[in-house]
Amino acid sequence: MSTRVIAGDCIVRTGGRRETTQRGRVVVLVKPDDTVLVHDGDGYQPAAWLTRPAELTLEADPLWLVAVDGDESLQIEAEGPVTVTEHDTTDAGVPVGDCPCGGPLVRSGGAVTCLDCDDRFPLPGGAAVLDSACGDCGLPQIRVERGEAFEVCLDYECEALLAAVEARFDREWDCPMCGGDLEILRRGGLIAGCENYPDCETGFAVPDGTVAGECECELPRFDTGGGRRCLDAGCEA
Repeated sequence: MSTRVIAGDCIVRTGGRRETTQRGRVVVLVKPDDTVLVHDGDGYQPAAWLTRPAELTLEADPLWLVAVDGDESLQIEAEGPVTVTEHDTTDAGVPVGDCPCGGPLVRSGGAVTCLDCDDRFPLPGGAAVLDSACGDCGLPQIRVERGEAFEVCLDYECEALLAAVEARFDREWDCPMCGGDLEILRRGGLIAGCENYPDCETGFAVPDGTVAGECECELPRFDTGGGRRCLDAGCEA
């Protein structure tokens, strides 16, 4: 990913709800998602901006930038000397260890990313990144609660959370509708779904928490960050 930086004497015109015309020596950031931020010398808030426009055109010499999103628009035109440069950028996050390539790993936005090789590893909900490393690939391990606490590799391809939860809880509980076994399946997140699908469409998302006894409906109860609850989020028991 790269961010383009424009610096110099510019006319900045915004159209739509914030219709203005400004001139000054500004610094303009064009981010990888095409968000445009215009910064002047006053304070921390941009003087003008347009977030993720539907269309963006940028010509460097002479400078001409047009960003449009529905009724909103942002135009930037050089009025004096202007420089346009491009810089590699990455997600910024909390350092959580080292990648096997030798680069630093950071946690940001529900994933862990290597700042050198750009490998990205999505995190399951509620996952904690551990100091310990996987014995096979060298990536950090993560701790995830899905019925009980599991420690698996950050890389799902190396050690799947599904396999660990399946080994422990597959067919552990009965379907309350037809009496069939509930299988552990991956459908976006992990679910306990009836083996008799599609004749029985019963299925429950396995929550982030640990099993703490049995509900009156005979499904398991879970201790979660939000309190104790049944596997069936709609259970009234």
